[in-house]
Amino acid sequence: MANAPIAFTLADWQRSYRDGQSPAELLQGLRLELSATDNAWIALASATQLDDQLAALAALLDSSGGDLTKLPLYGVPFAIKDNIDAAGWSTTAACPEFAYTAVDDATVVARLRAAGAILIGKTNLDQFATGLVGTRSPHGAVSNSFNPDYVSGGSSSGSASVVARGLVPFALGTDTAGSGRVPAGFNNIVGLKPTKGWLPNTGLVPACKTLDCISVFALTVADAMAVAQIAGGYDSADPYSRKNPTSAKVGMPAKPRLAVPAAPEFFGDIQNQAVFEQALGKLRELGAELVEIDFAPFQQLAEQLYYGSWVAERTVAVEGVNPEHINPVVRGIVENGHKYSACDAYKAEYIRAELSRTINDILAGFDALVVPTSPTIRTLAEMEREPVLFNSQFGTYTNFTNLADLSALAVPAGVREDGLPAGITLIAPAWHDQALAAFGQRWQQALALPLGATGKPLPAQTANDKPAPGCIRVAVVGAHLTGMPLNFQLTTRDAVLVEQTTSTASYRLYALPGTVPPKPGLARVAEDGAEIIVELWDVPQARFGEFVAEIPPPLGIGNLELADGRWVKGFICEPYALDGARDITSFGGWRAFIASQQQG
Repeated sequence: MANAPIAFTLADWQRSYRDGQSPAELLQGLRLELSATDNAWIALASATQLDDQLAALAALLDSSGGDLTKLPLYGVPFAIKDNIDAAGWSTTAACPEFAYTAVDDATVVARLRAAGAILIGKTNLDQFATGLVGTRSPHGAVSNSFNPDYVSGGSSSGSASVVARGLVPFALGTDTAGSGRVPAGFNNIVGLKPTKGWLPNTGLVPACKTLDCISVFALTVADAMAVAQIAGGYDSADPYSRKNPTSAKVGMPAKPRLAVPAAPEFFGDIQNQAVFEQALGKLRELGAELVEIDFAPFQQLAEQLYYGSWVAERTVAVEGVNPEHINPVVRGIVENGHKYSACDAYKAEYIRAELSRTINDILAGFDALVVPTSPTIRTLAEMEREPVLFNSQFGTYTNFTNLADLSALAVPAGVREDGLPAGITLIAPAWHDQALAAFGQRWQQALALPLGATGKPLPAQTANDKPAPGCIRVAVVGAHLTGMPLNFQLTTRDAVLVEQTTSTASYRLYALPGTVPPKPGLARVAEDGAEIIVELWDVPQARFGEFVAEIPPPLGIGNLELADGRWVKGFICEPYALDGARDITSFGGWRAFIASQQQG
């Protein structure tokens, strides 16, 4: 039997199948290598469950005509936190007395399986997803993947652990107060906390139904986003699901403006503080402008989650569960919800709305907020002594995020002197997930840290010639180029520069007379054409109409062919306007022509 790939990214798994490897051999081999005594797992796929999925995978491949490109997750194993349903599997939320057998897949699981992914197991968690520690489970504490004396972080402890050790390339967790980010920081992996409502919660055991997000753990930012793009999207069965307005930015400028907390708190952890300060230095090296902000509103909102009536939402989530069957620390938290009234709940919502507005207004002037993923880390022994206080410390930079309707991406930032990893988190308004991921990939490539706890090197980033999701790629040739007079019409609509390239050699460029500011006209010709320099910009779909509305005649938007064979939207010119216009094709592009005029 073939050995299963270990520490493989999505690209590695995809390559193995393109090279002729068999899903049955690889995945059956993987199943035999996984141990039921590893308490990161609550359940592993049985031989029958795996065979059934392999049969379904074969049917999917047959229906696709054997085209693996139609199944982007073909044969890729994954894990899910055991508060997410999978048909025929038990869902326990780490409370055996609560367990039930799911009839249907959670929507996200169904979408991943439809893309060819194979569920290999369900993972351990802080019971009922209440905790950031990974110790509040009857199955035992999931230890840190770098040092077993330390906590793994929670509540998505098992999902983070199996990804960090390379057992699966990605896993689903959940994030209400930081459970999709803190374990990522403690285990040197990526944790994508999506905009609320992007990944549907249908089939999720709720912790706080109005705040819960299904999250993604992966070894690379690119893999986390690829999974989220497949699992995400509107689901009418989830009352909190939302449609992406496709109006948010999808990238960051070369020199982003980033907010950082003034005088950040580390609770005396000088090693975490050192990694964060080194990370800020690296961000400056990458061209970022760092601006200190008053973190008080963020902290005030974070405190609302557990020290106010919001905790009652967790109380509602466990209604009907015998308190004797609930972990004592978890029980102590959820029982606090009974002391709040409906009036308290409304008052808390008013506070949340006010602080959320303040926070979003602060962030409007920045490309992202950068914070430590956690200010500190604790040993298992320390956590046993102070289970609530230290848990609260872990949430310092996470608890406010869902209350303020923000997106977040936790990424590795370095290794402390004691060998433990530490991370940073990029935070931005709702639907800025793609922008965070674009910068997160740049960050991850710049640091080139090994993957998780595997010691495997970070793979080189592969070029992506497709427009960012939710965008329209536009080629600009004249006054909209970077530094030109009309470039603001792109940047003020959160368009992102992708690259400079050239058209195919089928065009001629003309200087249009009488245009203010001066503009060129690009015309496709049957012969005697040339390659013309263009810039490619990704424009959010919802802003594209605004952009086009400002284009005056004789110009318009049509289709333009690039030198590498791609077709994109681009500026075209009505033929009548070219009569008497100066042919400037020999300059190769508008910028060179303008420079010649200024020199003259």
